[in-house]
Amino acid sequence: MRIVFAGTPEVAVPSLDALAASSHEIAAVLTRPDAPAGRGRRLVRSPAGAWADERGIEVLTPQRPREPEFQERLREIAPACVPVVAYGALVPPEALEIPEHGWINLHFSLLPAWRGAAPVQHAVLHGDEVTGASVFELEAGLDTGPVYGTLTERIRPVDTSGDLLGRLATEGAGLLVAVLDAIEAKTARAHPQPLDGISMAPKVTVDDARVRWADPAFAVDRRIRACTPAPGAWTTLRDERLKLGPVRPVANAAVTLAPGELLVERAQVLVGTATTPVILGEVRAAGKKPMSASDWARGLRLNPGETLL
Repeated sequence: MRIVFAGTPEVAVPSLDALAASSHEIAAVLTRPDAPAGRGRRLVRSPAGAWADERGIEVLTPQRPREPEFQERLREIAPACVPVVAYGALVPPEALEIPEHGWINLHFSLLPAWRGAAPVQHAVLHGDEVTGASVFELEAGLDTGPVYGTLTERIRPVDTSGDLLGRLATEGAGLLVAVLDAIEAKTARAHPQPLDGISMAPKVTVDDARVRWADPAFAVDRRIRACTPAPGAWTTLRDERLKLGPVRPVANAAVTLAPGELLVERAQVLVGTATTPVILGEVRAAGKKPMSASDWARGLRLNPGETLL
């Protein structure tokens, strides 16, 4: 089947690899426009666009899919279907109608749970034990279309959102190819989403990633893992921002610490929460490389009772 693939970040690449190895023809890749990155702020191609460049595949980069020039080019290419993985822009109804079999989206949750931009982060943040991926047909509503197929994935106690998303991207690529195979064979069946169990997963902001030390230890742990690697969990000490890697809750702590209070021991650094302390993992001070919490504390010479805010 002739397709145009729509995707932007690294998480879209496993699906591109799987589609390239399938019987389907990738006629073009639709991705977000080149964006400034790095200290020099030079324009950089998206991972999906770079993948296509390396293989000599046409890359489409409209500012918005509603642009008439883009829609005309899509009609000229005449794809039978547009599979989507994290494209990052709303697709207007007139563009949805161009391919015969519509736009088919791989979404990283078990719909209707966690509709929106950050399903994996919200699943970790809220302590879900199981999540998954869904392939559904795009329509005007936000992730509301009928579902062709799903897969499930257990969320491990130490999973960051990056860990979980990596597994779902790889496993979901196979699901996406299987759905496209079924569409081509005319055996695919899409089923409406249930009306109950709906939850929303808006983008996780930098403010959301600030650690709330007055939360229980389990909630502190979840927030940091949910925000790793992006946007990056953080806190402040002495009015300077610190980025934090995952922490480890202490089950049976011998000490009681106030929320945010630091305690430096020989081989670890503890921080108080509303319940038991947590052990700090990696710490990154502004303008410095990541380092272990022990090395960070040793170089900083913390005063007794200092507190993270």
